[in-house]
Amino acid sequence: MFPEIPLAQQILLACKAKGIRHIVLSPGSRNAPLTIGFASDAFFTTYSMVDERCAAFFALGLAQQLREPVVVACTSGSALLNYYPAVSEAFYSNIPLVVISADRPTSKIDIGDGQTIHQPHALAAHTAYNANLSEENKALFFNEYLLNEALNTAALKLLPVHINAPFEEPLYRTLPAPTVTFHNEIGIKKQTPLNSEKLLQFTKDWIYPKKMVLIGVLPPGAMAQKWIDWLQKDPSILVLTESTANVVAESFIGMIDTFLSPIQKRNLQKLLQPDVLISIGGMVVSKKIKEFLRQYPPKAHYYIDEQVGYDTFFALTHHFKTDINTFLEAVTPELPPVSFDYKGVWLPLYKETLAKRSAFLAQIPFSDMAVYQAILEQIPTPYHIQISNSAPIRYVQLFPAKDGWKIFCNRGTSGIDGSTSTAIGASVVQSLPTLLITGDLSFFYNNNALWCNYIPKTLKIIIVNNGGGGIFRILPTDKETPFFETFQETTHSLTAEHLCRMYGITYLQAENKESLNEGLKMLFSDHENPILLEVFTPRMLNDTILKDYFNTLS
Repeated sequence: MFPEIPLAQQILLACKAKGIRHIVLSPGSRNAPLTIGFASDAFFTTYSMVDERCAAFFALGLAQQLREPVVVACTSGSALLNYYPAVSEAFYSNIPLVVISADRPTSKIDIGDGQTIHQPHALAAHTAYNANLSEENKALFFNEYLLNEALNTAALKLLPVHINAPFEEPLYRTLPAPTVTFHNEIGIKKQTPLNSEKLLQFTKDWIYPKKMVLIGVLPPGAMAQKWIDWLQKDPSILVLTESTANVVAESFIGMIDTFLSPIQKRNLQKLLQPDVLISIGGMVVSKKIKEFLRQYPPKAHYYIDEQVGYDTFFALTHHFKTDINTFLEAVTPELPPVSFDYKGVWLPLYKETLAKRSAFLAQIPFSDMAVYQAILEQIPTPYHIQISNSAPIRYVQLFPAKDGWKIFCNRGTSGIDGSTSTAIGASVVQSLPTLLITGDLSFFYNNNALWCNYIPKTLKIIIVNNGGGGIFRILPTDKETPFFETFQETTHSLTAEHLCRMYGITYLQAENKESLNEGLKMLFSDHENPILLEVFTPRMLNDTILKDYFNTLS
């Protein structure tokens, strides 16, 4: 069954020709031609979600895991604008989200008709391509060109695109077969040749004795084991990794903030300052490493990533636009050996710091930090882990990642707004069980995510509920001001118990070490329903323990 409207047929045929299978739809009349077409064709896997913001983050989670375009389609008006948070996240996280917005015909805009806004280019600042289609039948050829460009851009650049489609009534009429065709123009990925002059400069800079490799966000398995081993063997290379790097190796330093804590106290910054910095992957969470490298910049900074090349430390020399495996395959035969043991200088200090860390963690009372310690010690391997922003991702960075974990966090814009929806979308196409670790504000902000018929029974959620925005107690804010608790920390007494009852999710709670350990044991066992563990921690104690942690390490 096909919609009668030729433009809607064209969009459906385009998505099918490009092999886009996952379609997230929100209810509405103006997008009914698309809904009818997508839902009627067994080629597509369709999802229905009422809340457009949740729908977009759900689609983001699907695309994040699949590494291929996923469509999210809505009706006209403000529905489109609810996609913007997820679109901006996709833009900065290189996720190919395809937004298709139904629109009123051009003649109906600005005449006082309902659900009309200026939709063309509404998302332009954070999309890689905007296809503003025409409802005129004579424009079918040009529409075909725009659809090819938009969908090829999403697939090849791994970036979000926006397709705006105006439909005139009647909207619900159908046909047994399409009346238009779509000529698929296959997109060709253009390989950017490595700049030979910059490669030569990189080779010359390699003789410097202190080389630091900083690995940000990477999909699991993105770096070949061959090159992980190679980096471990070179004594002149010190490798720092984040939890979201999904790279674990014995000689890599995986808890950056913990490692850096003693450096300033002992005035070792100049000694640690790298001559050459090599960045791999996406966004970096650690604020301490950003502050350190901005204050003590390298002589040369090379960024190696197919998509991004951020000048985070204001010292960027060159962005090699390729993946790390291809780059190292090309450059390593030309690299001279360097005998300086930069790594050997710092690993003993790191081990000494880890000993202090273990002693500190063994005696802390029940708190946010004790909760994260227990969680991260008990997550099985392999496991798919989603982490919300603000305090959760920062606490996770203070504990070692395990080989076999697949760790994700919406670090593109670092917002708390769609973490639960993203995790649910990701869990739908993940073969591993999924654990979402989230804070209370992030969870309640996005609680419409649970209004979803697709949550697998393998989804597990842990809420660390400290009664407010605990991150603001950690930040250097004035906690004595009369508005701090209301307008910054945003204190509350909410719990997820009734939400779980409403949505058929098994609910557990914990408020001390004993109930936490029991709750974690139950959480990681098999269940017939999704399960949520809510852990209540002391709001007024958490920031003190975290500060004591860093003071002890210093």
